[in-house]
Amino acid sequence: MFTDIGALELVTLVVLAVLVFGPDKLPKVIQDVSRFIRKVRDFSDSAKEDIRSELGPEFKNFEFEDLNPKTFIRKQLDGNEDLRELKELRSTFDLKKEMNEVADAVHGRESQPSSLTGAPAAGTAVNGAAVTAVNGSPDLVKKDRPDAGERPPYDSDAT
Repeated sequence: MFTDIGALELVTLVVLAVLVFGPDKLPKVIQDVSRFIRKVRDFSDSAKEDIRSELGPEFKNFEFEDLNPKTFIRKQLDGNEDLRELKELRSTFDLKKEMNEVADAVHGRESQPSSLTGAPAAGTAVNGAAVTAVNGSPDLVKKDRPDAGERPPYDSDAT
């Protein structure tokens, strides 16, 4: 319950309790507090048992901790085969390698054929931009730009 209380906080609480209740009444207060905590714990345990009995025999393994979404999802995914397949797929996928391949393709340093990466062939157009080959790899950076004197059309809805 109080797992994150340090020694200094505990000493401070004891000194504060002695100052507030006095040394002669402190044992009685401690007994009353412990009795109250015990009654609350018994009440919650009996309420849990009543709920389990009302739910029926199909919920005999029901735990109230499962109502926490994180715990529920973790419990559902632990025995799931799809999760194992996802972990296998994740282990075969190397994100750093894929990012390096994309960066090499953009900068024209790719040594693999462009058909493997899904890049368009040389001389094709992508969204109005011409893709030209530099050393056998596509150049996706250069795009057709309108003449310097020509202004693009004004769109009032875009501003």
